[in-house]
Amino acid sequence: MVHWGLLDEAEVAELKAVVLAAIASMGRKEVAAGALLEEGESYCDKVFTQRLNLWRINDVVKRDLLGPQLGEMLGGLTDADGLRVWHDQAPIKEAYGNPTGWHLDNPYWSFHSREAISVWIALEPATLKNGCMWFMPGSHRLARFDNAVISENLANLFDLYPEMTGVDPVAVPMQLGNCSFHKDLTAHAAGANITRGRRIAMTCSYMLAGSILTGHTERAATGLLCDACRRRCAR
Repeated sequence: MVHWGLLDEAEVAELKAVVLAAIASMGRKEVAAGALLEEGESYCDKVFTQRLNLWRINDVVKRDLLGPQLGEMLGGLTDADGLRVWHDQAPIKEAYGNPTGWHLDNPYWSFHSREAISVWIALEPATLKNGCMWFMPGSHRLARFDNAVISENLANLFDLYPEMTGVDPVAVPMQLGNCSFHKDLTAHAAGANITRGRRIAMTCSYMLAGSILTGHTERAATGLLCDACRRRCAR
C-alpha cells in the first residue's frame, strides 16, 4: 500500500535534516547508544548506510514515527489492539550503491509475527534509477519464517520459496514525502543506485502489543507505544 503525501515539503526537509544530523553524530555506531560497526567491508556495506533507533536521540524522529497520524494509519492496516515500535532505520542507498536482494524483514528480528508492519518514507524521490523499493504482492501469505541473507545473489530467497517466483514484482517509485506500508513477511528488494546522488529514506517497523520474544537477539525491542496506539487501545 502506498500513501501519497504523508509529509509536506517542510516536514520532509525538517525530518531529513535531523536524520542526517543524527547519523553523523552516531559515527560508526549502527544502533543509537549501541556498539561500533565491525571493521572491514561486506557486500551489505555497499548496499546502504544503515543506522537504527534514531528516535532515541532525536525528538523530531520520535514525534514523526510515533505520532498520531502515522499511528492511525498503521492501526487501520492491522487487526492489533495496539502496536509498539520495534526499531526505526535510516537505509540510505549511497551513490552507485549495490542492489538490495530479495528478503523478508520479520525473520531477522527477536519475535515472530505475521502482522508486524513497516512504513517506508521517501525523504528524496525514490526512482528506478536510484534504487526504489520493489514488492511481491501477496508474498506474505506464502512466507514462513525462513529467510535469506542479503548478498551478491539477489535471488537467494527463492531457493527457500520457489513458489514466489510465480508472483510478478511491482516497483514502487515515490516522490519525497510519500510512504509505503508492508507486512514484514512481504518479500521486497531495491535496485542499485546508478546515480551520483543518495537515495535518502526513513523507515520504522512495528510489533503487535503482546508479541513474545523468541530469544533471537538480532535486535532489542524498544517496547514504546506510539501515541495513536495508546488511544486505540483505550477505545
